[in-house]
Amino acid sequence: MSTEETPAPRSLAEALRARDDASLAALLRTRPDLITPVPTDLTQLATRAGTRASVVRALERLDRFTLQTAQALAVAPDPASYDGLLALLAGDAADPAVTAALPRALGVLREQALVWGGTDRLRLVRTARELLAPSPQHPSPTGLGPTVAEATAGMSPGRVQEIVAAAGLTSTHDAVSAVASLTALFTDRGRMAALLDSAASDSVDVLRRLVWGPPYGQVTADPAPHLRWLLDRGLLLPTSPGTVVLPREVALHLRDGRAHRTTEPLPPGIEPAATHRPQVVDNAAAGQAYTALATVEELLKDWDEGGPAVLRAGGLSVRDLKRTAVALDVSEPVAAFWVELAYAAGLLASDGEADERYAATPAYDEWLEWPSAQRWARLAEAWLTATRTPGVIGGRDAKDRTLSALGPGLDRSAAPEVRHRVLALLAALPEGTAPTVDSVLARLRWERPTRGPQQDREGDEDLRTRLARWTLAEAESLGVTGRGALSSQGRALLGLPAAPVKAPEPTGPGDKLPVHHHDHHTHAASSTSSTHPAPEPLSASEQAVASAAAARLLTPLLPEPLDHVLLQADLTAVAPGPLKRPLADMLGVLADVESKGGATVYRFTPGSVRRALDAGRAASDLHDFLTAHSRTPVPQPLAYLIDDVARRHGHLRIGAASAYVRCDDDAVLSEILADKRSANLRLRRLAPTVLAAQTDPAALLDGLRAMGFAPAAESAEGDVLITRAHAHRTPPRTAPDPVPDGPPAPDSTLLSAAIRAIRAGDLASTTPRRPTETPAANGDLPRTSPAETLATMQAAVMTGEAVWIGYVNAEGAASQRVIAPIRVEGGFVTAYDHTADEVRTYPLHRVTGVAELAEDVDG
Repeated sequence: MSTEETPAPRSLAEALRARDDASLAALLRTRPDLITPVPTDLTQLATRAGTRASVVRALERLDRFTLQTAQALAVAPDPASYDGLLALLAGDAADPAVTAALPRALGVLREQALVWGGTDRLRLVRTARELLAPSPQHPSPTGLGPTVAEATAGMSPGRVQEIVAAAGLTSTHDAVSAVASLTALFTDRGRMAALLDSAASDSVDVLRRLVWGPPYGQVTADPAPHLRWLLDRGLLLPTSPGTVVLPREVALHLRDGRAHRTTEPLPPGIEPAATHRPQVVDNAAAGQAYTALATVEELLKDWDEGGPAVLRAGGLSVRDLKRTAVALDVSEPVAAFWVELAYAAGLLASDGEADERYAATPAYDEWLEWPSAQRWARLAEAWLTATRTPGVIGGRDAKDRTLSALGPGLDRSAAPEVRHRVLALLAALPEGTAPTVDSVLARLRWERPTRGPQQDREGDEDLRTRLARWTLAEAESLGVTGRGALSSQGRALLGLPAAPVKAPEPTGPGDKLPVHHHDHHTHAASSTSSTHPAPEPLSASEQAVASAAAARLLTPLLPEPLDHVLLQADLTAVAPGPLKRPLADMLGVLADVESKGGATVYRFTPGSVRRALDAGRAASDLHDFLTAHSRTPVPQPLAYLIDDVARRHGHLRIGAASAYVRCDDDAVLSEILADKRSANLRLRRLAPTVLAAQTDPAALLDGLRAMGFAPAAESAEGDVLITRAHAHRTPPRTAPDPVPDGPPAPDSTLLSAAIRAIRAGDLASTTPRRPTETPAANGDLPRTSPAETLATMQAAVMTGEAVWIGYVNAEGAASQRVIAPIRVEGGFVTAYDHTADEVRTYPLHRVTGVAELAEDVDG
């Protein structure tokens, strides 16, 4: 840097003041908590940037090498030089990768206001230094201990002089110079090497056991000779009775100058596990997308007339989740995923009744009418942006309560970001390339290394790692990926164009390519090249456009719905593909699903036919329906089954007395009374054609049907009650809102307004004023009388100069402003307010004081 440039800043506030608007915008974009609310000036912004909560949040978002750079600054002298920092990271060998990566890492720390100062006086903000510097209570990630000066701070001057003499140094007149002499010895590579050459091998072994940390060890009151030799020369320093520490300078010499055992300047590369043709990937993903739609439909169809009860604490019981898993023929964790996905998409909610149950929402009926690809896009978008995390179901919360599906406590604010980042890493690979899971997890751990002990209770892995594992599995189940590779529709879902890099044609069996292990640095560098920047998460409107694009790509890959089935002689019907909605709905009432897959098999039973008759269909309607939609003739056994059930359907009528049974054939009623299975119904004959029961009509219906009869319910007027499917819906419900991970990123409009306000406030607080005869205490604006205020304002109107005022608004909040008065009349001053960057009118009685600006201030 040239000495003719602006003076080095003396504080973080001065460093921020020297930034341009683009640099301030970059800071506020990466640390949005700094403008919640908008600071009044740059001094307040600097203060807020140094608060513990904000600094911790910023440190947690650094990649591994940038965090290592901050850790190295925390153990470097304050201030540190760029060359000194480089030496701590690159070591004596001067690793060229570290040398090349350090400017970027230091630039990130500067941009985020964690480091300020020139290259010869780099300063880590005080809060970050306190968090990262080593102490006995909080060991440094570097494994380094305190400096010689810090470790000898409480030592007697006489003992310090003894150490200096034992180390072969000249005694000094004071402890400060003695410590400086000892520090100079330990940081001189040549003299330090000579001192260690004179040590016994046992002594050197002790140092090497402590060198990478923790730097503390235990000694007895009468240490062994090899330990005594180290203590006498200050190579080990006592910190408390029985405890010694390896000084930082000694450890750095033994480490060849490196602050970390392993410095990681480059991200690990994403290793390919297999490569497929892009069309194969897209087709596989489309198949999974079709299965996802069918699974969600099956789930909600099962809950059409009212699903499981809501637990008192909220959520789904373990028993109900097991029943759902059996119904969907999946494992319980997979069933929990589909339930939560339907909830996140707004298709499922609680009904809010006194006996609260889960059911489909009105939005589900609308969703069913959409084209298949559009329905899939709704599910995929809900999954990508949801913070509810099905993977934690079954774990324990902070109060040791079990986390249940659809219950509280499932939100993990990092989930959307992790999902987006995992898919972005897949998008950076050539088309059709599936990565290894371990390489994806390693890359994410480099981008966001875990600091301190694991904070999440559900397992040994940190939360982000488990979120990444769940993302890969869920993306495959949902059809965002196919065979482990990102599909074209998945790429569009992220708002990315078609992949420009084409994978080579497969050459091996199974449509796979041999995996080549590239050079680590080359691969990592290429994957983070500026020509392929990581895509940013989309806004709500941008995501809607991206979802529509994904649906368009998926549409030609999904099978066209069919309008026919194939009836078999064994009372089954085969649907060779997806069915059109009216056909699927009717067939779902008339028959039971026996098996699913590429073709769905339906089975006709007396119960399923009776269900169709209960829904208001006549036998002739059923015959006409099957004839119209079957590519094969209606088998005779099926026709006989329909006619037989229809002939007996409604022969018995059940209504409300408590309940009664009536039938024109008294012999049938006699048969029921004689059957031992009717004993629990407690029936008695009221008339030749009427039986009364001491149970409700629904239980009576089920009981007689279990005995092989086909009764029908009737109304008070004697009409047959028709029970239709899809009867129960919740009131209109909105999908659950994601729980944000801190303040949202500000948009360009908010950034511009915030920077303008901060600049204006800073101008008001830092503009030089002319001295007054009655200076105020603590640098506050001197108070002026109403007459002085009016005279100064009128003079400023005539000269066109700006003045500095103190102002108290109607709520009693005081502020300082720089204004240029335009006119003064009727007890008000109209002026251009530099602080607000607009023309405003102020009552003069609320102006506490006024002062003219210094003449040398630029306008």
